[in-house]
Order: sequence, then C-alpha cells, then structure tokens
Amino acid sequence: MNRPVGKQFMQGNEACVFAAIDAGARFYAGYPITPSSEIAELCAEFLPQVKGVFLQMEDELGSMAAVIGASAAGTKSFTATSGPGFSLMQENLGMAIYTEVPCVVVNVQRNGPSTALATRPGQGDVMQTRWGTHGDHPIIVLSPSSVQEYYDLTVRAFNLSEKYCTPVIILTDEVIGHMKEDLVIPQLDDLEIINRKVPTQSIEEYRPYQTGDDDIPAIAPFGSDYIVHISSSCHDETGFSNSKPQTADKLVRRLHRKIDRNIEDIVQVEWFGARNADLCIIAYGAVSRTAKQVVVDAEEKGLSVNLLRIITHWPFPDAQVKEALNQAKAVIVAEMNLGQVAQEIQRLNSSHTPIYSLTRIDGEMIIPSQIMSKIEEVMRS
Repeated sequence: MNRPVGKQFMQGNEACVFAAIDAGARFYAGYPITPSSEIAELCAEFLPQVKGVFLQMEDELGSMAAVIGASAAGTKSFTATSGPGFSLMQENLGMAIYTEVPCVVVNVQRNGPSTALATRPGQGDVMQTRWGTHGDHPIIVLSPSSVQEYYDLTVRAFNLSEKYCTPVIILTDEVIGHMKEDLVIPQLDDLEIINRKVPTQSIEEYRPYQTGDDDIPAIAPFGSDYIVHISSSCHDETGFSNSKPQTADKLVRRLHRKIDRNIEDIVQVEWFGARNADLCIIAYGAVSRTAKQVVVDAEEKGLSVNLLRIITHWPFPDAQVKEALNQAKAVIVAEMNLGQVAQEIQRLNSSHTPIYSLTRIDGEMIIPSQIMSKIEEVMRS
C-alpha cells in the first residue's frame, strides 16, 4: 500500500481507515450503511494490500461476531456502521465486553430513529453507546471533532482497546465522517502503538482470565500453544463457565475496576477560551466546531464565554464537567439530540448552576447564531 504521510487533504472516513491500518488493524468485517460506507469501501481496497482481510458480511450482527472471532485469534479488528446497524451489534458487543476481546467499532451517527433522514447528521446514539447492550458493563467511547482528530482518535481507540482488553467505540457523526480538510499523518515510527498483553506463565500454569494488580488479563490468541477458552456465560479465571454468585460478582466488578482505576489515562476533554468565563458551552463532535466560533464571536462582543469539548464520552468526564459547573454562572449544552448529555450533566450539578439545553433534531447542524441567541437570552435572565 502506498501509505500517505505528511500533510493531506482527506475525508474523515478516509482518515479513519488509514489510522486503523497504521494502528495495526488487519481485519474488517462489515455491512455497508450510510454514512459510514466509505470505511468499508476503503478497507476492501487497502486491507488486502497490507496482508489484511476484508469481509462483506450478511448483516451487522454477523459483522460484530466476525470481528470478535478475528480478534480472539490475535488480529486487531474493527467494524463501522451507523445507528440502525449499531443497534444490531449490541448483543455481540456485550459478549466482547464480557469476554474482554479487544476491538474497535466506528459509529458514524445519522438522524433517527429508524431510517429517518439517513444522509443527515445526528447525535442521538450517545446513551446507546453507554447502555445499548444489556447488563452492568463498562465501555470506552471517543468523539472526534475534526478529520485530524478522527485519525488521531482511531489510533488511540485501538491502543485503549488493546491496553484494557475491551471494545472501544468511536462515536462520530455524518458531518465529521464526510467533511474534507487538512490533516497531518505522522511517520509510522512517530506513532505510539500499544499491543495487548501476552502470557508469561507456562502452558501448564496458564489461566486466560487470571489477572494481577492491574485487573487486565493476558488472553493468548486462539491457535497458540496455550489452551484458551472464552465463554459468554459467567466464567472464572480458566475461561470456563462458572455459575457461582461470587464468581459473577467478582468478574463484573473487575471489568468496571480496570476502567475506573484508569480514568485519568482514558478521559480527554478540551477547554477553549478563558477557564474562568461566566458562561460555559458544553458540546462535542461537529457541534463543538460551531461552539468554538461562538466563543470567538462572544469575545469580540465583550461576553465572557468558554467551551468544554467532550472528547471521551464514556467514562464520562465527571471531574471536568463539575469544574465547569462550579466555575460558570450558567452552562449551555448544545447537541443534535433532545438533551442526552444535558441530562448527564444535570446529574453532576451539585452546585445548582443553571443548565440550558440547546437541541436540534431536524438533520441540520446547530449554527453559531442559534448558540449566540441562547447566550444572549441566558445573560438577560
């Protein structure tokens, strides 16, 4: 493959594919769906050129199953979809979480529910990424706001997935997926690439789900000299089913603990504007681009406004949001849904800071004048 390097002019979904390959991905299974289909098309072209495998699957349920199987065999694997397809992936996503199989899922959000406006942007899958599969489970979800960050966060998604033995979701939207802009692709030697832990025990002593103080297992790939068993039922350190209540409790608590204890490593946000502003906008994805322009416009008008951009949706950036709530006199949450993140922010509002939800669900972007009008309304109140 003729790998692009240096300054490029590229579509978001295109940048995602090159980033995945750079991160070491060599298997993609998927089913085309707007507005993510370019990812499948480009994987079909480029993965075979790096001795990787592309599989066109019969549906998204099968896609997720194939990704789990390939990763369990030791290959970095991923898939891409949009809202309806992401719904179909949920059962097997739960299996990947419970069996601790690293993989990456790209969800290029569109307007919904159902087919709705299939070619228009939306941000209605935020809570689905957190609670879409059943049971108590942890998850890591990243949200890019530019083509450059789409590349960077795709590499980071694979690194986090391998490091913590868990699926990672890239939650982007149609605007970021389809826009074209400049980005810089680094030399491969300049990229930090993380690979999953490998067993150090003898074959006789090996237990695939045995962990040390970090709560992260070293699961050998299928086909290696180690005997590996993976079960979607409750399992103990051997990987075989174990239905004891204490085993179930221990396993689920460990799955949460390996994420919770590493919040500082996982969670990312961006502050834009003066940290001590009177009013804070909280936004993510494409809407945060609008919000940045509003912060600049507000400063020119003599208004004290900043932006807290959410990059890591889950685990939710509780500490940073609390800081915004404690510092600002009011908070505006701008998002292309009916207030999914605004509700999460309200949960953290022990300081009783006024929170205003600015929403749009008609398949159109929130534009600067809408946020500015809301700011002026809030400051008059």
